[in-house]
Amino acid sequence: MLGPVARYASLVMALVITSVVTVGSPRALAEPQPAIAAPRTWVGSWSAAPVTGTGSGFGDQTLREIAHISVGGDQVRIRLTNAFGTNGLVIDGATIGARADGAALVAGSERPVTFGGARKVVLPAGSEVLSDPVPLTVPAGQDLAVSVYVPGSTGAATRHPLAMATSYLATGDHAADADGGAFTSTTSSWYLLDGVDVRALPGTRALVAFGDSITDGAQSTVDANRRYPDDLARRLRGRGLSVLNEGISGNRVLTDAGGSGVSAQARFDRDVLGQTGVRDVLFLEGINDIGHNAGPVSGEPVTAADLIAGMTNLIARAHAHGLRIIGGTLTPIGGSKYDTPEAEQKRQAVNAWTRTSRAFDGVVDFDAVTRDPADPARFLPAYDSGDHLHPGDAGYQAMADAIDLRLLFR
Repeated sequence: MLGPVARYASLVMALVITSVVTVGSPRALAEPQPAIAAPRTWVGSWSAAPVTGTGSGFGDQTLREIAHISVGGDQVRIRLTNAFGTNGLVIDGATIGARADGAALVAGSERPVTFGGARKVVLPAGSEVLSDPVPLTVPAGQDLAVSVYVPGSTGAATRHPLAMATSYLATGDHAADADGGAFTSTTSSWYLLDGVDVRALPGTRALVAFGDSITDGAQSTVDANRRYPDDLARRLRGRGLSVLNEGISGNRVLTDAGGSGVSAQARFDRDVLGQTGVRDVLFLEGINDIGHNAGPVSGEPVTAADLIAGMTNLIARAHAHGLRIIGGTLTPIGGSKYDTPEAEQKRQAVNAWTRTSRAFDGVVDFDAVTRDPADPARFLPAYDSGDHLHPGDAGYQAMADAIDLRLLFR
C-alpha cells in the first residue's frame, strides 16, 4: 500500500502525464490547465464566552438560541459547552436553521445536527463538543437558530448571561419544529452554546474581541446587534475577517469575578486561543479591576502597574501562538459608579502606557473617540448610555468606526 507521500507523488506524475502536449499542438495554447481552487476553510463566525450557571437549569426542554453570525459559508457546525457544569448532561437532538422571525425558522432551512454521527451526545462536567459539519449555506449577518433538546436535568447550566438578544424555550422535544409555536418562554442569556463555525471562503480568519461589558454590548439595544464588535463585523463584510465577541460583563484582567467569569488570565486559552481560525485579538479590559480596586493579591488594592503586568502577560501569550494583539484604551468613567480620583488616575496611567509603550501590535484609542472634549473624564453625551460607564448604540458605532482597518490587514 502506498503511503501518503508516495500517493501524492503518483498523483502528481499522473497529472503531468495526462496533461503533456507537443509544442506544435494547437492545444498547447488553446487549453491552458485549470488552476486548482484553494480549499474553503473553517472559521469561527459567532461566539459567546461561557461562565458558571445559576439556578436549577433545564430538563425535558428545548432551547432555541439565536446567533447572529459574522461571515457566511456553505457548511456550519456548532460548539456546545459544559465548561462550568457540575455534572454531566445529555443532549438528545439538535438542529440548526435560518431564523425567520422570533422562534420561527425559514421554511426548508432546518437541518439536523449530529455528533460523531449520533443524534445524542453526553457532555461530562468541564467538557465541550464540536458537532459534525452541517450542509447549510448561510450569508454573512444571518440570524441562525440553534435548537438543543435536554431530556434530563442539566443542573446549573453553563451560560453567557448578557446576551443582549432574545432566545426561546419550549417544554418537550421541539428541536425539529420549523414554526415557533411551542416556544412560549424567552431568555436573555445563551446556555450551553458558545460557538458557531462556518466553512468560509479560502483565507478567511477570525478577530477575537476580548473584554468586559463594553465588548459584551451592555446598554446597547436588545435584538438589534449594536455591540461594537457587531458594528465592526459590518465594516469588515467581504474582507475575509470574522469578528468573535468574547466579552463578559463585569470581567476582570487579574481576578475571578464569580458570575462575571474567571479572569482574563484564566480564560485566555479557551476564549481566545481555542477559537477556530483566530488571527487577531482586540483587547479592551481593566476598568472593572480599577472600579472594584481588586489587585492580584487578595485584599490588596489594584495598581496601574498590576494591570500593565497582566496585559503584558496576555500580549506575550498571544505572540507565543502567532497572534497579533491590538490594545484599546479604557473609556471614560466620570459620573459613574466607579468614579473616584484614584480610579481616574489609574485609568489615565494604564491608557498612557497603552498608547506609548508599543507593547501591543497596534492601538485603538477608544477613550479619545468617546470622551467629551469639554470634560475628558466623561463620555460625550451623545455616546453615553446614561450610566456614564457604557456607551449607547451611537457610542458603540463610534468605537467600531475608530478602528483603523489597516491594523487588521498588515
